[in-house]
Amino acid sequence: MTAAKRLSPGFIVAICFCIAALEGYDIQAFGVSAPHLAPELHLNPGQMGWAGSAAMIGLVIGALTGGLFADRVGRRPVLAVSVATFGVFSVATAMAHNFEALTLSRLLTGIGFGGAMPNLIAIATEISTPAKRAATTTSMFCGLPAGGSLVALLASNGGETLDWRTIFLIGGALPLLLTPVILFLLPETRPQHDPAADRGLARGLFSERRALTTLLIWIVFGLDLLVTYLLLNWLPTLVVAKGFTAADGAAASLWFNGFSVMGALLLGWLADRVGFRWPLLAVFLVLAGAMYGLAQAVTLPAIFGFAAAAGFTVVGGLYVLYALAPIYYPVHVRAAGAGAAIAVGRLGSIAGPLIAGELRGAGYSAGQVFQSMVPVVLVGAVAVFALMSVGRPVKD
Repeated sequence: MTAAKRLSPGFIVAICFCIAALEGYDIQAFGVSAPHLAPELHLNPGQMGWAGSAAMIGLVIGALTGGLFADRVGRRPVLAVSVATFGVFSVATAMAHNFEALTLSRLLTGIGFGGAMPNLIAIATEISTPAKRAATTTSMFCGLPAGGSLVALLASNGGETLDWRTIFLIGGALPLLLTPVILFLLPETRPQHDPAADRGLARGLFSERRALTTLLIWIVFGLDLLVTYLLLNWLPTLVVAKGFTAADGAAASLWFNGFSVMGALLLGWLADRVGFRWPLLAVFLVLAGAMYGLAQAVTLPAIFGFAAAAGFTVVGGLYVLYALAPIYYPVHVRAAGAGAAIAVGRLGSIAGPLIAGELRGAGYSAGQVFQSMVPVVLVGAVAVFALMSVGRPVKD
């Protein structure tokens, strides 16, 4: 018996948690580095928006291809290649000296992110029982805000003397060190290959009365991710625009990410016990209030409190969505279905930083940028309620 086969579900979750934490570190690294990165590379708000969105464009590509390959060749090899990819190009980000090099590096880093995420979702589904599925998935993915908290803490303590390139070098070296662990310790969880997996992604997503469910999943993912990545990329900068320091902006990100972990764990536990409908509906309603609060806040305690509420709901709710999406698809298209939800939903994550950049460029205040997200979040609440009403989970 190999070492990989002897691993308990707890160790598998721990490895996947580390992978997610490294993704979260790198994604948040762009946001906390932005106040130093932009002036050094002479980037305007529009260029910063495009550079921030480049990783999300890559993530769309990686999620679609990573999910498809994982259903055909296995979770482990696709996951290892994906982690190595975002490690290499995180290092390349640190080496960038102009807008073009930065944007290309972020695009290729995002392809690695995208390839990893549907594999993590599929692994969580395949190692857990239905009664613990949401908790297992959210436990894995709370690594994302944990990693984001780590880089925000690093930036906050490092202050003005910390070189933004060092942040990305650390974020690139660690995934490369983790890649051999994935290859030699992580077990393969993919069920025996089903020829049905080769019949086409569209058929798996839209046949057997799944078309409306798939579309609603995509809408909910997209709106949640739009707000999530607007905050991940722009929260520190928008806090600075309210008249505070870059260290204060990094501290706001720390509150956002720290409470994201608590939200993920509590909401995952709750969803396993009462179902997905009411926790997710509450998530979007509370998030609308948090965004309005951020718009009106003029003191640091208020900003930190509303940032914490936003992280608890928008990111915690996203990880519950990661547990929700796979249950609507049969096993032979599970990773591909999750990858498609991530990929299409990531159009929102691409739009979020771009919208913030364009609004700021058009003269919107930081408060107006936050407040513009309130109607977006309320539409998400309606879409959640519709999904819970018409979706038909697939029994394994």
